[in-house]
Amino acid sequence: MKIDSFKRFIIAILVLGAVSSCEDFLERPAEDTYTIDSFYQNDEQLYQSVNTIYNSPWYDFQRGFMKIGDVMAGNLVFDIGDGYTNLVLNNSDADIANASASLWSVNAYCNGVIQNVDLKSGPSVSQKAKNTVKGEAMVWKAMTYFYLVRCFGAVPIIHDNAAIIADNSSATLKRNKVEDVYKYITLILHDAIELLPEENMQGRIDKYSAYGLLAKVYLTKSGYGMSGSRNEAELAEAAKYAKLVIDNSGRVLHPEYDEIFQLKGNFSEESLIAWHWTVGAQWTSQNSLQSDLSMTNFSDAVQSWGNWVYPTIDLQSAFEESATTLSRNYRDSRRKATMMMVGDTYDYFWTEMGGFAYNWDSATDGMYGGAISFASGTGSNVAKHIVGRLADAQAQGYETLDRMHTPLSTHILRLSDVYLVYAEAVLGNSASTTDASALAAFNAVRARALKGNHEDETSLDFAMIDHERRIEFAMEGDRWYDLVRLHYYNPEAAKAQILSQERGTWEGLEDFYTKEDDSNLNITSHTVTGLSDDDFTIPFPEVDLSLNPGLMDEPVDFDFGSIGYN
Repeated sequence: MKIDSFKRFIIAILVLGAVSSCEDFLERPAEDTYTIDSFYQNDEQLYQSVNTIYNSPWYDFQRGFMKIGDVMAGNLVFDIGDGYTNLVLNNSDADIANASASLWSVNAYCNGVIQNVDLKSGPSVSQKAKNTVKGEAMVWKAMTYFYLVRCFGAVPIIHDNAAIIADNSSATLKRNKVEDVYKYITLILHDAIELLPEENMQGRIDKYSAYGLLAKVYLTKSGYGMSGSRNEAELAEAAKYAKLVIDNSGRVLHPEYDEIFQLKGNFSEESLIAWHWTVGAQWTSQNSLQSDLSMTNFSDAVQSWGNWVYPTIDLQSAFEESATTLSRNYRDSRRKATMMMVGDTYDYFWTEMGGFAYNWDSATDGMYGGAISFASGTGSNVAKHIVGRLADAQAQGYETLDRMHTPLSTHILRLSDVYLVYAEAVLGNSASTTDASALAAFNAVRARALKGNHEDETSLDFAMIDHERRIEFAMEGDRWYDLVRLHYYNPEAAKAQILSQERGTWEGLEDFYTKEDDSNLNITSHTVTGLSDDDFTIPFPEVDLSLNPGLMDEPVDFDFGSIGYN
């Protein structure tokens, strides 16, 4: 944990308010730095104070979001020799350090907002606005700890950054036990639920966002410390809160899966929690994932260098696809929305030229004049998190892109996730289930993806739900945490999944795609070896350990009474 970051961040909150938001994702007027004493004077200003938590402090987590969530899980390769692909991470890794610093900064910001809403709000601020803003910050705080505990295991519970600065204890913090961290998350979410409205402004967290996250937390928590089965009471809690969202939120699955991940889907009704990015002068308010993930020169406005970042052969197989065929299987609409493969065309990319064809035509006298170089080792590139060219953004109502800036929202919790959480929680410790509600939730997700190819399942088992989660949320920074959840109570099953994955590449793809010559097709196999249980916990960054050696000590109980919880 970057303790010096805590200090700088909490001081900024206490002195300046840290409410600067160059471009409000809710299209409110842009504001610059204010002091808290003069700023929280009406509801609009109070809402602006929490807007920043929807983007800027999360910025440095973006690359870790993909590398941990999808590379470690076997969905994506950034560098076939790196620690994420091979699950041999060390504590000097820059992206781990950035992820840690980002998550702790989010927590500090949330703590500052929660504290200052009551202390600094003027008399014209309504109680509803106070409750809503505190509730939003609490959900983001819970989400932050949900990432921290699943990444690093036992971590310090920091409930009040100002108190830590005041008593100078930042360098002596101890880790708290994993079970206490999960308890803390659930307590924070229950508090948030009491405060949040059932409906909030577009794009903002509401009561059902909190219920959905709470369901997922209980599902994960149910396996911790267990062996071979999960805690029945916590599975029941997961099912209960997921069902509340399904039955009462009024939200429905968006009918077209690919549209969720376009600019037109930034405020999709299906999205329960999302990072909402902007393009403006304030660095860190933007989505930069297109730069990492899209093909080099894919955009005329956004720099990118992702030629050698590609979905894995194993993920292609999960979609019942293969790079070694020229015909595509379009049975599942999620595959094309997730990854580009030969034969795919996209009407929402390169719109001013009639669309983009993923055809491996890199020739200078070809369709793209040599501007695009097809180089993926698996014959595929990422389609999610990509806006494309400036004309593509403008076609969907957004006027500006920049060097490493897009305004594309990153969906963190979607309604389909809650549907599958519900199905898994109802299945629980049984080998299979024919529960009608669980089947309805599962089949709704599949029906949206398969459309006319769908036939309702009449029985569910864990493998079916787990597979559905992988292909529904591929490239959404989530798959690794499914494996962590499984590892909590069935470590051998989690390890077996990883050890069976093909993370290698193909040779001879260019000849095959451009000349239909398959004589040089040959797989260079790459699999994870030497996997241990310890590999399911990411090491603390060395900068954190150097600032606080106490993080290496055994975790301790957290005193919930000290913060008013029993």
